[in-house]
Amino acid sequence: MATSSSHLASFLSFVFTILFTFNIAKAQSNVTRGSSLRPTGATTSWLSPSGLYAFGFYPQTGGYAVGIYIAGIAERTVVWTAKRDTLPLSNDSTLRFTTDGRLVVDQPQGQQISISDTGGIGAAVASMKDSGNFVLYDSDQRTILWQSFDHPTDTLLVGQRLVAGQALFSCVSVADYSIGIFKLSMQIDGHLLTFPNLGFPDVTATQYWWSNTPDTGPNVALNLDSDGFLYLLQNSTFYIKNLTQGGYRREDAIYRLKIDVDGILRLYFRDLNNTGQNDSVIWVSSTDKCVGRGLCGVNGYCYVMNDAATCRCLPGFDFVKPGSWSSGCKRYYTAETCKIPDGDKGNFSQMTRLPNNTYWEDAAYALPKASNQEECSLACTNDCKCEAALFTGQSCRLQKLPLLYVQVRDSESNVGLIKVYVASVNNGSNPTNYPSDQVRKVRQVKFLVIAVSLASVAVLVLLLSGVIMWRSHVWAYKKISEHVNVQLFEDVGLRGFSYAELEKITDGFKVELGRGSFGIVYKGIIESPMKMVAVKKLKKELAQEGEREFQTEMKVIGRTYHRNLTRLLGYCCDGPERLLVLEYMTRGSLADVLFHYKESKPCWTERIRIALDIAHGIFYLHEECETPIIHCDIKPQNILMDEYGCAKISDFGLAKLLEHDQTKTSTLIRGTRGYVAPEWHKKLPITVKVDVYSFGIVLFEILCCRRKFDNSLPSDEAILEEWVYECYETDELFKLVNDADVDRRTLERMIKIGLWCTQEDPSLRPSMKKVVLMLEGTVKIPIPPNPTSFLSVV
Repeated sequence: MATSSSHLASFLSFVFTILFTFNIAKAQSNVTRGSSLRPTGATTSWLSPSGLYAFGFYPQTGGYAVGIYIAGIAERTVVWTAKRDTLPLSNDSTLRFTTDGRLVVDQPQGQQISISDTGGIGAAVASMKDSGNFVLYDSDQRTILWQSFDHPTDTLLVGQRLVAGQALFSCVSVADYSIGIFKLSMQIDGHLLTFPNLGFPDVTATQYWWSNTPDTGPNVALNLDSDGFLYLLQNSTFYIKNLTQGGYRREDAIYRLKIDVDGILRLYFRDLNNTGQNDSVIWVSSTDKCVGRGLCGVNGYCYVMNDAATCRCLPGFDFVKPGSWSSGCKRYYTAETCKIPDGDKGNFSQMTRLPNNTYWEDAAYALPKASNQEECSLACTNDCKCEAALFTGQSCRLQKLPLLYVQVRDSESNVGLIKVYVASVNNGSNPTNYPSDQVRKVRQVKFLVIAVSLASVAVLVLLLSGVIMWRSHVWAYKKISEHVNVQLFEDVGLRGFSYAELEKITDGFKVELGRGSFGIVYKGIIESPMKMVAVKKLKKELAQEGEREFQTEMKVIGRTYHRNLTRLLGYCCDGPERLLVLEYMTRGSLADVLFHYKESKPCWTERIRIALDIAHGIFYLHEECETPIIHCDIKPQNILMDEYGCAKISDFGLAKLLEHDQTKTSTLIRGTRGYVAPEWHKKLPITVKVDVYSFGIVLFEILCCRRKFDNSLPSDEAILEEWVYECYETDELFKLVNDADVDRRTLERMIKIGLWCTQEDPSLRPSMKKVVLMLEGTVKIPIPPNPTSFLSVV
């Protein structure tokens, strides 16, 4: 009987929500074509009829954002943000409802950002409703062409639904509305999950809150009604579950569900009759402030201090970006070599015990025999590859960096150990986050000596620095003016080097890192600050073409930034010499990781992560750059690995730029044999799909940890893509991974993605955006045909 009453109450509440939504839908404030807004000035937003909600500009870190906020209260509360991946916007931007019925933001450089997609139909009227929904209507003013409720960001409002396949994404910070690191996803099967937004395909392995409603779909949606009920319905009628265990029934109130910066879901309440009251939290998904996995990034962990989550780095580590916890931590000292001097093992590195009950994402590469903590610690100390160890009482698990999702759990009885290089102590660094009194005293003495020394020579240093800076600026300006268009380098904002400087930095181009079609890459060290770099020297014999390729790389790489692309730090244009200075990747190329170090192949989780990194990088080049780019030479040698195992795409020397609104181009064959798409050889138009094909080949190599062609294998296994399809067709996929213990569903999904990417017919290949979604497991993947079954007819 109680259950029936609960269902009846939920149904009546649902009916009330429909009536409530219908009534407030009548209240709207129309915006006519040709209207516009600016971030500053008299009119920065379009208000709803009651003035409760506003659509327009509002400040955010580094500039402005466009979206919807609650304007009828003292403090601005943002509930929806447009184009979060393009933030921030400058104060010279203009929001326009164009004369042809589009909603766009014009930026100073002439770039236009489209906010709404109406399927090519121009909207006649725009309206900011008192429900918090911004709507574009057809000419009849009844047909909705687009509405903000269909594109949720981090907040769910009353009357809004989170349907299957949709998600809420947290913000970067309370002042930065860009996409953050946490995600609330309404799964196709009816399960509602929160997990870190880091691109891992198997979300069930990283989820930290869930609704316990799996297999209740399809067509299950999350609903929030005017009484504060937060519940799941199927097909808008069948009750699944009430998450808040009852409504709150308060008049003149605003309810909103939000996934906050820390990854926790909170249901907020605001009494509109009490102007002095702030928002109240009436429901939370978890009371554990550290529950959000990945809150502190790699090599960091969370603890609660003064009822607030706080992040701390592991001993021997420091924050990558102070103030940005999710960026994680990195070692502030790394040994030049992992070779331990004979007889000096104890002095080279030491194992530091972490707080009790520490645990992290298990990606152990070795399980040596160890009956106690000391034996486990010694096993890691003596292993060059080992950076951390976890002793569970039953096993000793050795692991490389980075450590993911480090947590301190009361329910765990593990002993976490981290390797700290003793040299970091000798260099004055702090080997742990809990320094001893002796270390503190030594540090205080050092600080005192340094302070006195600096004070005694301050005037001299300032004078010398001023003279040196003045002379270097004058000299650098003259050198650049002699050889290149100065405006180009002002645009990209890079550091200019002379050839003599780079010759010194590379010790006379002594250490070669690799060779490419357009030049040789050397290892270098910039002394101030001490930073390792890679210097790419273009071949002199390329003459005019070499200069053209240099200009291309400068314009493209200099204005391009993404975590999965190598970063250009500087340039040299000194006489006939053309060089690029790029960030140094400590782990070399993906080819090194996959093919050269047989004893330390990446584990299955690492392989999936690498594939996702590459896909995100290519997607950025194709669709998110200011100028879309076809890379044309995706291969393991052009994918570099940083110290955290993050894959970054390099070598834009072969990139073919696409003009605005152009989708294809024709050119001579570029790329590397075995990775180039069939259309190169058929002299067909070249599109972004050539990179999709190359990615498919690289994906097979990552999954199988072998080269695309290996003549040492039997003839039916020598060509990787052909062998992959044969194993897929015969249902023998585990042969591809040497019968390793991997998740079969994930393996099958990855193989199907690769088969779609390597289709002979480019029209059958998915876009990189679709590839990313398939890798993340958010879209279903149909059964792929034989890649050679749709040969294009020339």
